Amino acid sequence: MNRERLMQILLAPHISEKSTTCADDFGQHVFRVLPDATKREIKGAVEDLFKVKVESVNVVSVKGKRKRHGKQAGSRNDWKKAYVRLESGHDIGFTGAE
Repeated sequence: MNRERLMQILLAPHISEKSTTCADDFGQHVFRVLPDATKREIKGAVEDLFKVKVESVNVVSVKGKRKRHGKQAGSRNDWKKAYVRLESGHDIGFTGAE
């Protein structure tokens, strides 16, 4: 896989109550990823960027919500998120505190 492509796959960590629970209970971390990213690319990007071992990757395509502003109707963009399960003994610390 192309290293430049791997550096573009992960857009941002997705921080929410559900993602925090997944990280604490199941060792999973949630990321926003490119809409055309594959599981293999996501696995390679996480392993390369954070120097950890990935056990599995689950991907969810999230449909954008329909919104209205007065009479104008529109919708938010569709996006994709990835649930990445790390092997035991590996962890990604987003807080930066040791």
